[in-house]
Amino acid sequence: MSELAANESAKAEKSAMAQRFRGFYPVVIDVECGGFNAQTDAILEIAAVILDLDEHHQLCRKETLFYRVQPFPGANLEEAALKFTGINPHHPLRIAHPEQEVFREMFQHIRSGMKAADCKRAILVGHNAHFDHGFVNAASERHKLKRNPFHPFSSLDTASMSALCFGQTVLARAVEAAGLQFDTEAAHSAKYDAEITADLFCLMINKWQAMGGWPLPDLQSDTL
Repeated sequence: MSELAANESAKAEKSAMAQRFRGFYPVVIDVECGGFNAQTDAILEIAAVILDLDEHHQLCRKETLFYRVQPFPGANLEEAALKFTGINPHHPLRIAHPEQEVFREMFQHIRSGMKAADCKRAILVGHNAHFDHGFVNAASERHKLKRNPFHPFSSLDTASMSALCFGQTVLARAVEAAGLQFDTEAAHSAKYDAEITADLFCLMINKWQAMGGWPLPDLQSDTL
């Protein structure tokens, strides 16, 4: 293969993610919060799973960004929510960072990956994605972060996808129906929930591809 052909092939490989998701860069997000109101309740943990296409064009996990977050000034903390997640936001050994700092760093990392994948916008993937999306948007607005990489209202919801594929909407049941293992002890950690949601999302996307639901472009046909 000539150097020109190799460069064209590399360019096509880099843009495969953009081709698969119409220019969107999917990032799996999970937030653990101090309540259900995105405007008033604290974000306590957030994880973002960056995805990639392997050499066989199978969607897979690439890396996980995980942050413990300090409640923003005046944030509401519901006792029931703290008991559900098991998070003590005031624990002396809890290493947490200011919300603005967390979101600046996370957004910058996502924008870098998005650019490298030749995508124009990130799209949030989540289980009941509307919930996580609301908290991400609220934090972005709270700190006036102008470079939020995520589409402002579109998202990809694995609960809806799981209802179609497996007849399940609860994360644990959908994961088990998919043939994956769900660790109930690790659940309700943003890192674990984001990673198992990413595994579920990748499995469904890859299964649909294997069934012929999305024809892969012949990325090398014009360069060989």
